[in-house]
Amino acid sequence: MKQHDKVPLTGFADVASDEMVLRARQFRDFMKSRRTIRDFSDRPVPREAIEACIEAAATAPSGANHQPWHFAVIGSPDLKHRIREAAEKEERAFYAEKAGTEWLAALEPLGTDPEKPFLDIAPWLIAIFGQKKGGIENDGQQKNYYVTESVGIATGLLIAALHSAGLATLTHTPNPMGFLNEICGRPKSERAFVLLVVGYPAEGATVPKHALRKKPLSAISSWL
Repeated sequence: MKQHDKVPLTGFADVASDEMVLRARQFRDFMKSRRTIRDFSDRPVPREAIEACIEAAATAPSGANHQPWHFAVIGSPDLKHRIREAAEKEERAFYAEKAGTEWLAALEPLGTDPEKPFLDIAPWLIAIFGQKKGGIENDGQQKNYYVTESVGIATGLLIAALHSAGLATLTHTPNPMGFLNEICGRPKSERAFVLLVVGYPAEGATVPKHALRKKPLSAISSWL
């Protein structure tokens, strides 16, 4: 390894093998309780909880440590409604023209349609953007690397952090999502990655039975 500025590793807790397996299984079981929902309550969620979860997401590894992400957190009812109107416009075009029969057939067990009332109802929307340029100094000039991969990892950590905080989420990806740049005041050089809907489940919330099906370990892993 080339010479570079470095500091000692801190904060790493070495645990015994039995404890390691126990912790891994406990986290696995906890994450298995996570569900994507579309029935949200308007019950308020403290901003401080969202801030802490975003800070957790920002610990994600990234290409050259450039941290090429921006989290635009929307709580304003007016802005949420503007996002809903723009998203539903794109969704109507998707379901009527863009999707095709195969894609629509794949979505049918989930019961989705162009109507997105949760964008008005949920207390928080988080628009996650990838930044092509910026670097660690966020000067807007230096090229960022592995943007999609880095933002994807950070988004996964954010979803896990929100679940740990006792909140439900929905990953919403209307296509295209350029309207988010305008509504959130983000530069055109950034690309919307996902719109994360965050809040409490509504009373009587349901999830599609189809969504409970998860591939077994044998289908998603190989041991070489």
